[in-house]
Amino acid sequence: MHCQVTLFAAILLSVTVVARGDAPSAEQILDRVRLQQSQQQLDLQGQLRTEDKVIPFRLTQTGPTIRYTFSNPPEVLQLRLGEKSSTLDLVHETSTEKFAKSRLDDRIGGTAVTYGDLALKFLYWPHAEVLGEETVRTRPCWQLRLQPPSRDAQYSNILLWVDKESGALMRIQAYDWQGRLTKRFEVVSAQKIDGRWFLKEMRIEDLQPGVNKVLSRTYLDIKKPS
Repeated sequence: MHCQVTLFAAILLSVTVVARGDAPSAEQILDRVRLQQSQQQLDLQGQLRTEDKVIPFRLTQTGPTIRYTFSNPPEVLQLRLGEKSSTLDLVHETSTEKFAKSRLDDRIGGTAVTYGDLALKFLYWPHAEVLGEETVRTRPCWQLRLQPPSRDAQYSNILLWVDKESGALMRIQAYDWQGRLTKRFEVVSAQKIDGRWFLKEMRIEDLQPGVNKVLSRTYLDIKKPS
């Protein structure tokens, strides 16, 4: 299973990137992830699913521009992946506006996913280090720690597990400003669509800081075209 990610929609697409010799630096790994994210062409249907609700969306991507179209409630978001940062915009019928910073911590439709998660800002955080290697769901991964440039960020640090071969984000753990685990994302399964590997299901868990008790679970599903 070789997969590639655009985080919240976590579309996992097969690529061939194999690390050889010495371990790459954290910046080299993140450069690879960002580059791969900005080169995809996608048009897929998906949904966010909790115990009591389903929120469908359409994901389209043309290179570095990714658009999420939600139907309930109706909302269109556009994410642009740049070389140094990402930009999240709210799309109207005839214009776009920068997504309000004050809303980045808001949850999408009451799920465990926030607009800040969708913005992928952590992929551009300047403080990153490789912690080692670990296997996630049979896939050998690099484990990285990322830290934000200031306390304006939603999380104090993030741990990433990046598939060595494909560059996919297989697991993400986010910590609050007391250093406590507060959220976890993990790929559960993948599927083949038109000969390429894509995400089938990702699990997102809200955790009670300090005790790691799961407070809620949201699942991200990507559907095969009918």
